[in-house]
Amino acid sequence: MKSILVTGGCGFIGSNFVRLLLQNDGALLSESGYDRLINLDALTYAGNRANLTEFEDSQSYRFVEGDICDQALVSSLLEENEVDTIVHFAAESHVDRSIDGPEPFVQTNVVGTLRLLQAAKGRWESLDDVRRDAFRFLHVSTDEVYGTLAPDDPAFCEATPYAPNSPYSASKASSDFLVRAYFHTYGMPVVTTNCSNNYGPYQFPEKLIPLVLLNALEGKPLPIYGDGKQIRDWLYVEDHCTGILAALTKGQLGETYCVGGRSEMENIQIVRRICAILDELRPASENPNLEGNNSYDDLITYVKDRPGHDRRYAINCGRIEAECGWNPAETFDTGIRKTVEWYLENKDWCQDIAEKKYARERLGTG
Repeated sequence: MKSILVTGGCGFIGSNFVRLLLQNDGALLSESGYDRLINLDALTYAGNRANLTEFEDSQSYRFVEGDICDQALVSSLLEENEVDTIVHFAAESHVDRSIDGPEPFVQTNVVGTLRLLQAAKGRWESLDDVRRDAFRFLHVSTDEVYGTLAPDDPAFCEATPYAPNSPYSASKASSDFLVRAYFHTYGMPVVTTNCSNNYGPYQFPEKLIPLVLLNALEGKPLPIYGDGKQIRDWLYVEDHCTGILAALTKGQLGETYCVGGRSEMENIQIVRRICAILDELRPASENPNLEGNNSYDDLITYVKDRPGHDRRYAINCGRIEAECGWNPAETFDTGIRKTVEWYLENKDWCQDIAEKKYARERLGTG
């Protein structure tokens, strides 16, 4: 049996990656050479097991609730399930939360990655030569490790120096360096991907796009930091997942691949685009929460900028395109429409996640 371990597989990007492999009776999982997928997730506030309910009874899928910091647990899972490949999503990932409390980000993103690497190293070293050569550890990271760009600067690429500006990005930069070190020191077969801002189905509503969507539908203010002209490169989550799979199967060992959507836009443009789609699909006149508003645009509210807010991110994804044959399938226009339609069609998921979020906030753990 050949198995793949996904850490953080109940989170936003992780669950979309698991779904990509398991949909259509696990066709892509089998095509990629695996018999089984093991999903290890601690189910913190942003992890939602319900994202993958439809696969719970599949023989090709196993969910394990647990922490990547528990090295003994990880080691036992790797051995028991004959794991040949690890795809590491598990991370604390929200910049605002890292500003309010950096320690959990160091614990999960740095210590957790270290312990996962140690467990993976033990598994890799125990294999015979054939399976050892086939073993892979793919580490999923972020473009935020590169810092910020001026308006005319070239986009981030794999050679861009690291310059993290938040506790979150500093913790991810640290984890990237650990992964690199395990390749150069021990020869472990690792690959790293650094992605731009993701959006799409199943995203926790503290991030910009789902927050704007759900607030708009509820008639709540749409908060815009500062002047709203911060620029991000937006990547549809399924495109990111196919990029990860391409880097995993075709990437050079010890190398990094930047994965982007080639869709640079200002935050205020994103919000206005969402409002325009909602005006079309769910007009304000038909929404009882928007009494007195002619458009969802009327809800836009500018708020104080957050500390150390990076001005611009952009990704040059030419390397993964050239070496791995990957390209994003969605433009921002097609991806954002799919995203808005998904949230409109999945009100129960949105309500459930909102209730859990607000319950934690009432308990003081949000």
